[in-house]
Amino acid sequence: MTYQFTKDLETGNATIDSEHRQLIQAINDLLSACSSGKGRAELEKTTRFLSDYTAKHFSHEEMLQKQSRYPDYTNHHRYHEEFKKVVADISRRLAQEGPTITLVGQVNTAIGGWLLNHIKQEDKKLAAHIKANS
Repeated sequence: MTYQFTKDLETGNATIDSEHRQLIQAINDLLSACSSGKGRAELEKTTRFLSDYTAKHFSHEEMLQKQSRYPDYTNHHRYHEEFKKVVADISRRLAQEGPTITLVGQVNTAIGGWLLNHIKQEDKKLAAHIKANS
């Protein structure tokens, strides 16, 4: 099952939406590699990308939050930090255990599922706040 960037995931902020598309594409690339028996080989590339790119993306979101005086900044930042810990844990386990089917599954559920939920719930609230205050 691949993830689709549907209308309900759009925040209305072009930068944020573009970055979300790239994050979803990275997860889909991993799932596609799994379908062709190459998931383990793709896992390291995907976790490295997610680690680097989420730091960049979260930095962009948090800058927008500060600029717009987003009232829920503290919680949103906390969600980001928790997510970074999940990605770091997967990266650590990958280094220790090597690429396993369990880790591939965790990227799919813990990262893919979290990302979609976060966009729909938290990022949409942020985008509405930015739009209302610009």
